[in-house]
Amino acid sequence: MEKADTPLQQVQATIAKASKIARRDPGDVTLVAVSKTHPAEAIAPLLVEGHRHFGENRVQEAQGKWPMLRDVYPAVQLHLIGQLQSNKAEDAVALFDVIHSLDRPSLVTALAKAMDKQDKRVPCFVQVDVGEEDQKGGCPVADLPKLLHLARDADIPVAGLMCLPPFDIEPAPFFAFLDKLARDHELEGRSMGMSGDYETAIKLGATHVRVGTALFGRRPALD
Repeated sequence: MEKADTPLQQVQATIAKASKIARRDPGDVTLVAVSKTHPAEAIAPLLVEGHRHFGENRVQEAQGKWPMLRDVYPAVQLHLIGQLQSNKAEDAVALFDVIHSLDRPSLVTALAKAMDKQDKRVPCFVQVDVGEEDQKGGCPVADLPKLLHLARDADIPVAGLMCLPPFDIEPAPFFAFLDKLARDHELEGRSMGMSGDYETAIKLGATHVRVGTALFGRRPALD
């Protein structure tokens, strides 16, 4: 009896399939395994399989589990995918390799100060509020040129743009819009697509997909 594919292998196969349809190289798509709320023992199987890109929502949670895991797997690349408070900027710069949620001038200031202090430049995606949903964070589209200018002036490496489309609405138009914004601003990175829609995102230009449920199952309930 053949051994069933692991969740990681299944997601990798789906990425390859979507990339082929889009006539893209699957190697151009970074799979960020969203490990938020999952304990170290749930993350370990993916590390053993060789996966190295992981995403966390909260600085404090990541501080509690990743230093130990990185002692064993130093090549891990840790992505901050949740909203970031300015007062956590220094901790975020110290721990993370990529930040996906730069969305306002005050955060540019805080991150630039932290990067200068630590002599470390962390690539950042600018989160864009494509669905006009204030609760999700994100820079208003009209303010994007100014924010990009501020980030570049502060010597923050801008990796690209990130978005979270509205829930329960067809995401394709929002992904296409982010792709256009990235092209208009000559940015390579597009962080978009999660477990339910990452195939669509890849077909529309995603360079980073943030997949949790398809890899780890449903998140455990929080107290």
